[in-house]
Amino acid sequence: MTLKEFLEEWNNSSETILVHTSGSTGKPKPMLVEKRRMEASARITCQFLGLKEGDTALLCMPLDYIAGKMMVVRSLVWSLHLMCLEPSSHPFGASKHPECNVPIDFAAMVPIQVWNTLQVPEERERLMQVRHLIIGGGAINNELAEALKDFPNAVWSTYGMTETLSHIALRRLNGPERSDWYTPFEGVEVSLNEEGCLVINAPTVHDGLLVTNDIAELSPVNSHLSPNQFRILGRKDNVICSGGIKIQIEEVERLLHPHLQVPFMITKAPDQRLGEQVVLLIESHDIPAVQDICRQVLPKYWQPRQYLSVDHIPLTETGKPARAEAEQLAKLYQ
Repeated sequence: MTLKEFLEEWNNSSETILVHTSGSTGKPKPMLVEKRRMEASARITCQFLGLKEGDTALLCMPLDYIAGKMMVVRSLVWSLHLMCLEPSSHPFGASKHPECNVPIDFAAMVPIQVWNTLQVPEERERLMQVRHLIIGGGAINNELAEALKDFPNAVWSTYGMTETLSHIALRRLNGPERSDWYTPFEGVEVSLNEEGCLVINAPTVHDGLLVTNDIAELSPVNSHLSPNQFRILGRKDNVICSGGIKIQIEEVERLLHPHLQVPFMITKAPDQRLGEQVVLLIESHDIPAVQDICRQVLPKYWQPRQYLSVDHIPLTETGKPARAEAEQLAKLYQ
């Protein structure tokens, strides 16, 4: 979708607009959302970040998904100056764009865009000058968080989904306010259901309670944390039940990230004896070396029973791990 097409849809007489989920756990799904709720979401974010009229916002993500659409809506609602770059894995790599040299007050990117930008000194320097950088659309691993911790300006990890019209909570990734805990926006309440999944009550952007698939932890009472804060442990559908032991995929990946220097992903496959088994997809042919690392780093019952060398780790269009596709790959190799 082009900016012109989105603006035509935004300015037509309909009270709703069509968006699609990202498809990280299956096929993208279409859904209609109310424009007034998108406007409300935009105001909440701009207020939280302290943006003001005339500030420069960078759009460098596709307009087919909610993250890109919301950058435009925030610019319209808050009278921001919107700069548009062709979506790419290196947003600041297009030196032919003179707007790359304009100071940027607000930008939104997915983790892979940020990571790629950090690998090029000139692009990294431009990223460091962004006054407010929000990162969403996927988990931020330890390596990326470590690379951002000393940035001079505010860097935020977002929590949200298409159903919440982008994010409903932020956590700081750098500076003295750096934290693993998300702070919900004003008017947003969170709780846990019996399975330990996060439940969101955000009446401004969503009707009724929204039960997520994210296994979370709420801030303990009488701790130094503020009430209503939370942290994400992983997704309910990313649990591997192997021999009666529940293994959270994201936790296995978190332990491996500092030790594996090439793209990889943990998934699962059926196992006749254990029920399910841990499978590692990796862009490497040196499987014995990878096995040695896993034996050293992972608890015994978390270690993969299959190691699959692949040309490319499956990702969605927005750069998230394509979990459903990875699981199908693992089944094919059985």
